[in-house]
Amino acid sequence: MPKKLFRKTPLALLQLMKEKIRLSVAIAGIAFADILMFFQLGMLDALFDGAAKSHQLLQADLVLVNSQFQTLYLVKQFPRERLFQTLAYEQVESVLPIYIGFAQWRNPETQINRNILVWGIDPVNPPFLPTEIKSHQSQLNQLNRILFDQGSRPEYGPMTDSFKQQGNVEIQMNDKTVDLIGLFNIGASFVTDGNVITSDSTFLNLFPDNKPDRISMGLIRLKSGASVEKIQEQLTANLPKDVKVFTPAQLAQNEINYWEAQGIGFVFGLGVMVGFIVGIVIVYQILYADVSDHLPEYATMKAMGYSDGYLLGVLIQASLLLAILGYIPGFFFSIGLYQLGYSATQLPIMMKVSRAVMVLILTITMCAVSGVIAMNKLRSADPADIF
Repeated sequence: MPKKLFRKTPLALLQLMKEKIRLSVAIAGIAFADILMFFQLGMLDALFDGAAKSHQLLQADLVLVNSQFQTLYLVKQFPRERLFQTLAYEQVESVLPIYIGFAQWRNPETQINRNILVWGIDPVNPPFLPTEIKSHQSQLNQLNRILFDQGSRPEYGPMTDSFKQQGNVEIQMNDKTVDLIGLFNIGASFVTDGNVITSDSTFLNLFPDNKPDRISMGLIRLKSGASVEKIQEQLTANLPKDVKVFTPAQLAQNEINYWEAQGIGFVFGLGVMVGFIVGIVIVYQILYADVSDHLPEYATMKAMGYSDGYLLGVLIQASLLLAILGYIPGFFFSIGLYQLGYSATQLPIMMKVSRAVMVLILTITMCAVSGVIAMNKLRSADPADIF
């Protein structure tokens, strides 16, 4: 028997390379398990990131919402006077009311209505970070003028292309005609498939049942150097209990927590677990078959004095090689799958370093576990039986 067979590192590699078809099947199986885990984790992050994105774009130090606020999809209103009561605090510099509601958007091509989230704002003091809003301030001040989110789903119609080709485009919202005068980009989310920004006057025209003194959200901007935590504590303690005070980051996390509590995290987590178990089964079967084929050689090594620990090291090394070889195609295929998912859903699906590292650790773990389980077959390699 060649001497290199007894060297620890070449032995693991030789085992895998001897049966090239079996190696290819193992790599494909591990890649499939990785793709399944990447897809589940990617969709979960995309849903949470999309749901929280609009909150994270708010230009405010604190946000006032109804005390029963849970999600933008079920936003509740509160008296506007609560927001102006915060101006009594010296550290508060300015406040900004926001109206939020779901309107019926009529696709100009199919004439099919679809819900779209409408933000009613003060155009002079836009609450969002996108700079496109500021460039349309004067136009938004006019009645029945809107901005359309070009990251919305395609079911609303080819609005981005139509606007770039024609300029202003007439749209039916809540059975009223409005003019699309510009674009911005927030993106679709699990909460809504699209967004529209308009002035507070246009919002109240689109939603005549919405009383002007009832708002959905209030932005509070503090003076430079003010302590956000301290003012938040004071407002929480002194304002009536029909409102809550969040920072934009806390509001975003509240949105994520709401959807996670609906079982979304469990469903996608279960998908990751399924991928992990599938990977363990595939790698175990490959290693088990490989050990079975080389059982006489392993028995010979045990007769020569090699310990079970040494042989376990060989199996673990083989499983780690399989993990790396399977992870690489799984990683690159998942990037392509993310691009396909983004095109289909407009959700912010993209590869993240943290997710890539997590799946790599899971891949190495599942292959190592398979190696340990396959070790039971090695223990049955009794030299007395072989000879």
